[in-house]
Amino acid sequence: MTVLLAIFIPFIAACLVPFIHKILTGRRIGWFVITIPLFLFILLIRLVPSLSNGASYLYTFPWIPSADVYFSTHLDGLSMIFALLITGIGSLVVLYSIYYLSEREAIGRFYTYLLLFMGAMLGVVLSDNLIVLYVFWELTSISSFLLIAFWYHRKQSRYGAKKSMLITVTGGIFMLVGFLMLYTITGTFNLQELISMREVIAADSLFIPAMLLVLIGAFTKSAQFPFHIWLPDAMEAPTPVSAYLHSATMVKAGIYLVARFTPVFAGDTTWFYVVSCVGLLTMLWGSVNAVKQTDLKALLAFSTVSQLGMIMSLLGIGSLAFASSESTQIALFTAATFAALFHLINHSTFKGSLFMVVGILDHELGTRNIKRLGGLATIMPITFTIALIGSFSMAGLPPFNGFLSKELFFEAMLSLKEANLLSMDSLVLLFPIIAWVGSIFTFIYCMIIVFQTFFGKVHAPAPGQRPAHEAPIQMLISPMVLGSLVVLIFIFPNLLGTYILGPAMNAVYPQYEGMPGLVPEIHVWHGWEMPIFMTIGVIIIGILLYGLLRYWKWIYSVGFLQWTLDRLYNALLQRIERVASVVTKTYMTGSVRDYVAYIMLFFIALVGIGLLGFQQFIFDFSDDAVIEINESIIIFVMMCSSVAILFAKSRITAIILNGVLGYSIAILFVVFRAPDLALTQIIVETVTTVLFLLCFYYLPEWKNEYKSVSMRIRNGLIAVASGVAVTVIALLVQGHSMYPSISIYYETASRLAGGLNVVNTILGDFRAFDTMLEVLVLFIAGLGVYSLVKLRRKKGVDHPEEK
Repeated sequence: MTVLLAIFIPFIAACLVPFIHKILTGRRIGWFVITIPLFLFILLIRLVPSLSNGASYLYTFPWIPSADVYFSTHLDGLSMIFALLITGIGSLVVLYSIYYLSEREAIGRFYTYLLLFMGAMLGVVLSDNLIVLYVFWELTSISSFLLIAFWYHRKQSRYGAKKSMLITVTGGIFMLVGFLMLYTITGTFNLQELISMREVIAADSLFIPAMLLVLIGAFTKSAQFPFHIWLPDAMEAPTPVSAYLHSATMVKAGIYLVARFTPVFAGDTTWFYVVSCVGLLTMLWGSVNAVKQTDLKALLAFSTVSQLGMIMSLLGIGSLAFASSESTQIALFTAATFAALFHLINHSTFKGSLFMVVGILDHELGTRNIKRLGGLATIMPITFTIALIGSFSMAGLPPFNGFLSKELFFEAMLSLKEANLLSMDSLVLLFPIIAWVGSIFTFIYCMIIVFQTFFGKVHAPAPGQRPAHEAPIQMLISPMVLGSLVVLIFIFPNLLGTYILGPAMNAVYPQYEGMPGLVPEIHVWHGWEMPIFMTIGVIIIGILLYGLLRYWKWIYSVGFLQWTLDRLYNALLQRIERVASVVTKTYMTGSVRDYVAYIMLFFIALVGIGLLGFQQFIFDFSDDAVIEINESIIIFVMMCSSVAILFAKSRITAIILNGVLGYSIAILFVVFRAPDLALTQIIVETVTTVLFLLCFYYLPEWKNEYKSVSMRIRNGLIAVASGVAVTVIALLVQGHSMYPSISIYYETASRLAGGLNVVNTILGDFRAFDTMLEVLVLFIAGLGVYSLVKLRRKKGVDHPEEK
């Protein structure tokens, strides 16, 4: 039940925030919201000791059992890491946002979206059913869309929100197809059962397609190349959103998915090549592009892309343990996954603090432009200290936690020479070289953050820019906590390894659980080994390149380097919009007659293809009743009135003929001994006729729209074909009796319900639930109309990050 509480409490709180905000106005609503992640963090961290002893928590109840969909949850070491990050960082972000957001903002709406996202992320990492996981997965995309577009009056915010949602939701759909393929192979959506059936999955022909589709979902969510383009534009969100979604939580969802599915797919070398190569390419691409940014938030966005690629590449190398048989090789490759999980936590600490620092600079100075910043070390000493800790940790320097995971990263890259599947020495050497080059650019952009922002000349405030001053201590608490964790993890890394990373390693490698060396001991000093020499090389070359930055940064302005995937995305989107516009204008003519013609043509084609395909033209007239003379007269009158409407010269004539048709149907009901239906038909027909008269009274003069002979012929052919199709279907139904008549069931059930009139019983009892849903739909539509009527654009709102 603890896991269920962790998922549903944020959703319940999100529903309550709009009402509580009326009582706790302004920033006070933040103090209510902060209790939610803080309570969940305490609730979850109490389970850490039991998880470190091998326990796990499973819970399930039926949701759609006929489709094998159960609301199953599973809390193990892997999901615990992400759950603690979601709730722990979430608590600090809420505290930071209380003092960051202006009281004139729509704070209630902000916290509603934030809690929705928190619940969705917890649902992703705690779900044990693929369909449930997918539902929460897409809910994270929707809630992040709302958060990124929080300042919806800004064009760039709307653009970034739509871009992130389009890419991540599309990737999620691909992932869903992969899940359905896995279900086709195994017959189950349960994750734990899938892991136990990895041999069955690997032997199936759908193995590779399912793997690639799942990876597309993971890559889009975790901003891997070439899907990374949404992340920099998502930086238009308020800084608390960037610190939460784009450093610690949402972008880690794809990392979680890859780690969770490693036991399912990792036995095949395709998984290794795709995950590790995409990860390394993303790391290099992100770090190289970060150096040229002049906006601090954009720089952090590309650095996040780079760091996510680094973690992804480590998970790819760690998958080689499933293809290894020697214990030494297994220990080497599992150490890569250990490094990935370790850096996952480290990245959340130092990157979260850096995002908050950038938010502080923007909030207090009114700019994030590096060219307008400088000399802030003495003016903002606390902010500078936090930025120094975070930047040096990201650069992989001691005494910060990033140094430890960066050393493990280099060790993992060097361990590839032990992999039997890599027979080409050049390919083996390429991985550590790319990792080393990417680390050099990482070092450079970290130096840019520290030295170009906090050292050098103090710039005079530009118009609209505020004089430099230190932030309030309340806003500094959250980044100070994260900065302290950066140092504490460096001092006590094995405490984290024993209680947090160890259970997670058992979840990723269930077959190696309890194996000596699965959870390696973290050492601050490894001796004079190759990783330390690589780190020294990164520092020396990084310092040299940073010092000469103004001499070689012109490379970024070279023609072919100006080309970006963003341009391709925008061009493709514009082309799709143009094609969609042409297609829409072709069939959206504004004429109801044309729309009815489209519907009828589709119906005729569907029926015609179906009948010709099945070739079941069997007509049975043996049980047909005799048509009496009075019934024939009524039918003849209906036919005449229907045809006569087409040739009516006035509205009154058309209305009368339409009424004749309706009242004739009522007479037929009387003939067939259904007086209640006849009475209903008469009432409906009378009301309809009156409404027609009222509407036509206010319409322009009557115009005969059927002037063209070709139009008359076309409409006549469509009408005749539609009538023939319906008639053929009605006649064919008599010759095919696949199931017993449903009328027998309704007749029996109606008598059990105490009703003598079958039709009335169906309407009153069997359709009651349907009617209730129809009323609910009308109620929701009414709420929407009421909201649109009451909606008023708020003016004069203070947006601290608005340019």
